Amino acid sequence: MAKRLSPGARNRPPPIENRLLAALPPADYKRIAALLEVVSPKLKTVLHKPGEPIRHVYFPGTGFCSILTVLQDGNMVEVATIGNEGMIGTSLALDGSAPFSTSMVQGEGASYRMTAAAFLEEMNRRGVFSVLLMRFAQAFVGVVMVSTACNAVHSIEQRLARWLLMARDRMDDDAFPLTQEFVAMMLGATRPTVTVVAGTLQRAGLITYHRGHVTILDGGKLEKASCECYQTATNLLRSVTDGNRN
Repeated sequence: MAKRLSPGARNRPPPIENRLLAALPPADYKRIAALLEVVSPKLKTVLHKPGEPIRHVYFPGTGFCSILTVLQDGNMVEVATIGNEGMIGTSLALDGSAPFSTSMVQGEGASYRMTAAAFLEEMNRRGVFSVLLMRFAQAFVGVVMVSTACNAVHSIEQRLARWLLMARDRMDDDAFPLTQEFVAMMLGATRPTVTVVAGTLQRAGLITYHRGHVTILDGGKLEKASCECYQTATNLLRSVTDGNRN
């Protein structure tokens, strides 16, 4: 259920759950807070579909979304994830067009939602909000490029380790739901391959994986099992709000 922020909430310091919103100066945040609703979309909820107009943009707080490319046969492949460092609906920030990809919730949690009309009005102010969103849009393109290179060059084990680390960072928790179906979609692999890859990480003592739930046991070793793409993507996203903290 969605709820509009209360007047009291609008006068509090910016929420730390979404880093773009938290980086806004107090006066800008106070104005924008009046335009936000807090929503908690369920796992696998589709927020945006290819070719359909964007009606709302989302600023994730305690969850995250997968950005998926949909192929002609209906299969989907993940090209990026977005959590509390950014916004869902980047195409609206860039040129106002409908998205080419699907946005699907993969980590449940609270998000801040704004109508497309209100978002465009804020972007047209050409203020701090607009600058931050354009920085994020540029960083997001960079993350997609990193993901594309990673999928082409690095092993499935490295890619799964990278994704698990990024999911942990967004959820701020070492344990979260993760189905074989989604891992197969994310890696562009078959379920038997997923079973082998997850088993490799589990036998190494890096994770436990049982009945659709994964727990990271050793984040340091999991980072070593990953590739440089984890740190590269993380640094790109962090750079958006560096220097804009209040």
